[in-house]
Amino acid sequence: MDPLQNLQNLDQITTTAIDLGIKFAPKLLVAILILVAGYFAGRWAGRALGRALRRAHLEPPVRSFLARLTGVLVFALFAIMALQNLGVELLPLVAGLGIAGAGVALAMQGVLGNGIAGLTIMVTRPFKVGDFISVAGEQGAVEDITLFSTTLGHADMSKVVIPNRKIVGEILHNCHSIRQLGIEVGVSYKTDVVAAVETIHEILRANPRALKDPEPVVGIARLRDSCVVLAVAPWVDAADYGPAGAEINQAILEAFRARDIVIPAPQREVRVLSSTAYLGDSAKERFANRDAA
Repeated sequence: MDPLQNLQNLDQITTTAIDLGIKFAPKLLVAILILVAGYFAGRWAGRALGRALRRAHLEPPVRSFLARLTGVLVFALFAIMALQNLGVELLPLVAGLGIAGAGVALAMQGVLGNGIAGLTIMVTRPFKVGDFISVAGEQGAVEDITLFSTTLGHADMSKVVIPNRKIVGEILHNCHSIRQLGIEVGVSYKTDVVAAVETIHEILRANPRALKDPEPVVGIARLRDSCVVLAVAPWVDAADYGPAGAEINQAILEAFRARDIVIPAPQREVRVLSSTAYLGDSAKERFANRDAA
């Protein structure tokens, strides 16, 4: 190839690059500055909204999600301004993003379902962090609520992560921060029930885990064949549910033994009938003749 022709081509490319640089460099620089401004504006808007929501006493997961969403929306507005400054046609871009979004939505139905369920939980607030709940066959204290899952803590120090779509629409039992024990103890019919009930009240007043407000429920639950069943239902903090039950049961057993309050064992009456009791007269005669022979 002719060296002169190469020089002409190189000169033409250089000229074109310089023209494009002169034409688009200021717009590109402005677009970059717009994106940088959008990033900082989004962070500022998110923090400002977070402070405002904190004064409104909203839950931490809700505040965090709304603050992040606000930051993303503000940055998106600045990104649109930057694209317009570069002369990008937004209509075809929006159409392409819509088609791509539909495909992503079909491929991520489970994730999106969890996200929508998480929004529902954050808006309706059926429970909050610290509540003791039972749902989807699991129970525990709520430790964290995110957009896609809820984490429960068990008394055995384990954690259960439940997808939010498994929670929304299910029957939810929320004990909040306290639970009521359901202890039953049987005493003999000869026992002074009033004295037994007062003994149980003394035990509950002495136990630091048993709450004084609400007041505990103590009384006769039912009458059985062999004993009078007393119901002992104090309120305790959700975290103390297991230890409190063990302590109160032990204290009741020791106090009843010390005061000679009898806890009767179950009794059953068994009657043994003769094998010939249900035989007819003719059968009885055959057995009698066989015994005589």
